[in-house]
Amino acid sequence: MASVEFGMSGWIDRGSGSTRELYEDRLRLIEAAERAGFYGYHLAEHHSTPLGMAPSPAVFLAAVAQRTTRLRFGPLAFLLPLYNPLRLIEEICMLDQMSGGRLELGISRGVSPYEQACFGVGPADARDRFDEILDMLRLGLTQPALTYTGRHHAYHDVPIEIEPLQKPYPPLWYPTHNPTSVDYAARHGFHFATLGPAAHVRELIDNYKAAWVRHQHDADRLNGHVAAPKLATMRQIFIADTDEEALRIARPAHQQWYRSITHLWHRHGDHSVDPLFDWDGGLAVETLLVGSPAKVREQVTRLVAESGINYLIGAFAWGSLSSEQTQRSLDLFAREVMPAVA
Repeated sequence: MASVEFGMSGWIDRGSGSTRELYEDRLRLIEAAERAGFYGYHLAEHHSTPLGMAPSPAVFLAAVAQRTTRLRFGPLAFLLPLYNPLRLIEEICMLDQMSGGRLELGISRGVSPYEQACFGVGPADARDRFDEILDMLRLGLTQPALTYTGRHHAYHDVPIEIEPLQKPYPPLWYPTHNPTSVDYAARHGFHFATLGPAAHVRELIDNYKAAWVRHQHDADRLNGHVAAPKLATMRQIFIADTDEEALRIARPAHQQWYRSITHLWHRHGDHSVDPLFDWDGGLAVETLLVGSPAKVREQVTRLVAESGINYLIGAFAWGSLSSEQTQRSLDLFAREVMPAVA
């Protein structure tokens, strides 16, 4: 079995307490992840939904920079079509400088057309906006002035007075489960994160590796400064002392999370995503890992062996799980799962 590192992911979805308490609970959990030896923290970006109580990832990640000293962190991912590129360049540089060069920079077009529509962005031009803004990020993070003319943005000799600490810029991540996009991620050497059952993840990672080899010497690779990309999948995780206790606590918590993640889709009468987030389905294909330390340890060991990942991103805080339940679950994972698997 290949060696594996561990990261923690975060939707900051609305819980039962106040929003202020929600932020503080998440920050304490991130501090615990750093103490436990996690490599990184990866924050999802969502808008106009209870799943997205941190709609400005840079603001929350600035707090993470101050509450941690070693942990790497970043968005997974900034939804590029929704951003002013000049403002985003400046925020990326600030985060990298404030953290001492610990930023991991995830980028994406976004998966929810309903969230994009809130910003006046349609699916037809999301890819074009993504490509254009990514071009501007590459220029703005490496040059003292930005000159660019595109379909959606134009800048002429705009001074960039702040630069990232990491050179040429922070490592880039690209999350996707689309086979065509996997080839794009591999061609540029992005760190890669995906979802799905182990067999599906294995197929995507095998495709990534083959494309990475074909393109590893290309001169225009955007993540060419990263020699060994992380190949990751994400799992929701909850651990308690027994399988029965874990299932009893996690089921109602998952129901609340399910309402949050499907909120905008259901508001538009769209139920196409429901099977992706189903409780029974998630348990069956082990995208949802719930049980005792022994059970989850066995599941993670099998996942690493079958999928070919070298990085596992665990979501430990979701739905109505309390701060105490989440902290204990993370502690059990760190003490009784990570050492055996890593």
